Amino acid sequence: MCSLAEKDRPIVQLLLDAGTCPRCVLRFCCVGSQLLYRHPQQDLMKDLQEFLKSSQEKEDPVCLDVADPPCKRIRLDHNREEGADDLTHNGAVPQLPSAGSGNTATESSAGKVCNVCLGILQEFCEADFVKKVCQKVNSADYQFTSFVFSVSLPPQLSVRERAAWLGVKQQMRNLGLPLAKDDIVQLKEAYKWIIHPQLSEELGVPADGKSLFEVSVVFAHPETDEECHFLATACPDCFKPAKNKQSVFTRMAVIKALEKIKEEDFLKHFPCPPSSPKNLCDALEIQCNNGAVFVAGRYNKYSRNLPQTPWIIDGERKLESSVEELISEHLMAEFKADSFNFSSSGREDVDVRTLGNGRPFAMELVNPRRIRFTAEEMKRLQQAINDSSDKIQVRDLQLVTRSAIGRMKEGEEEKTKTYSALIWTDKAIQREDIAFLDDIKELRLEQKTPLRVLHRRPLAVRCRLIHTMSCEYLDQHHFRLRLKTQAGTYIKEFVHGDFGRTKPNIGSLLNRTADILELDVESVDVDWPPTLAD
Repeated sequence: MCSLAEKDRPIVQLLLDAGTCPRCVLRFCCVGSQLLYRHPQQDLMKDLQEFLKSSQEKEDPVCLDVADPPCKRIRLDHNREEGADDLTHNGAVPQLPSAGSGNTATESSAGKVCNVCLGILQEFCEADFVKKVCQKVNSADYQFTSFVFSVSLPPQLSVRERAAWLGVKQQMRNLGLPLAKDDIVQLKEAYKWIIHPQLSEELGVPADGKSLFEVSVVFAHPETDEECHFLATACPDCFKPAKNKQSVFTRMAVIKALEKIKEEDFLKHFPCPPSSPKNLCDALEIQCNNGAVFVAGRYNKYSRNLPQTPWIIDGERKLESSVEELISEHLMAEFKADSFNFSSSGREDVDVRTLGNGRPFAMELVNPRRIRFTAEEMKRLQQAINDSSDKIQVRDLQLVTRSAIGRMKEGEEEKTKTYSALIWTDKAIQREDIAFLDDIKELRLEQKTPLRVLHRRPLAVRCRLIHTMSCEYLDQHHFRLRLKTQAGTYIKEFVHGDFGRTKPNIGSLLNRTADILELDVESVDVDWPPTLAD
């Protein structure tokens, strides 16, 4: 069954007498065969009994090796390799059973909660718990083709593992036997070896460490919660409050403290080996989470009374809807996501239309239940958005990757944008008064942060370029100006000057007061997302 040698006999004896489960015994004997951990724990216990009863003179391993991938290890012997004082928690030399008392070795372990894993490698490896996890997954109605399994363990498990390891060291020294400096198999690793095949069979998909679909279990053990507290006195620097943590006794903080605390100080505060608890761990939470899905497209906005994102000031909504909400309403419903994050290549004011081929946008859908859509289904979703409102239209709606969104964000500052502005002047104008604007190329502006956005943007002077301009005379007080500009140019301020904060401006160029009546975005020159065939 297992690959145990004569040198492992006292370790097996000690741990079983202390109330350690068979799988944890294998971990402390550095057994790295995944298949062995999947054997029923009753069978493992019988095999360990037989091992203890077998001839002590036999030096060859009593069982066959099983070829398995290398396992992860955890180092528990942080501070000293050898020569530590043989002290228990009360300072006495431990009186431990010899390796020859195998007949009673399993009596204290059988039917008890393991004093090291607190039952995680016992009841929580059984088929009933696996079915409970799978029922939770199936009832959540996720689409997935693989899964990654994660587990959150109580931090006091690290304390108990350290105590059990020190007990093993003491026993070996008492017997005058050498102790290999190998590291034990991590509890999480052993647990996944056992549960992965069961989950995979029950769910019908493989376990994959790179999967975007995560099944997680959070364990707790209230009975032993306070076992970490002595570390805060011994190593106060390791336990600092954090805003997003309910307790300072996090797993990482406990591990850090265990690395710092001296062996003799640890043994003064904690029994070695650890005592058996009365109760099993609790599986507090069984959760599922799908990796985010990203949808991109381009939108046109035809309303001059529609903000891009919800317009809420001091908790009061100013307008009933927004571009973001008109699009997200349908995407959230179809993808069955928990939430979303909307982003776009720039933004327009509430009274500005976006025409032409539209403005690129992307939406991150967080924890979606549905993730697979055909091109035809995406077309139908796009049509549903377009049919729901005459204020916006969406095109080129498609699934994209997270990395592809970076191309859209690049366009916010690096690309050009084309606008059409309806301009009013206080003094009458003739065609020849504005004709010279057509000849201006690469006009450099200095724009202080506009007064209208100063409450949400830092005060700065930004240099921007007006690449080209062309005018269309309408009447003595109105003309239409088309501009191609550097991304990030404040067009309204370029027209009226913003009390001299944008220089030069249309008013100063014409030597009269000018203001903007209407503004349209005619193109956003970002070649993303890819254009789709109708």
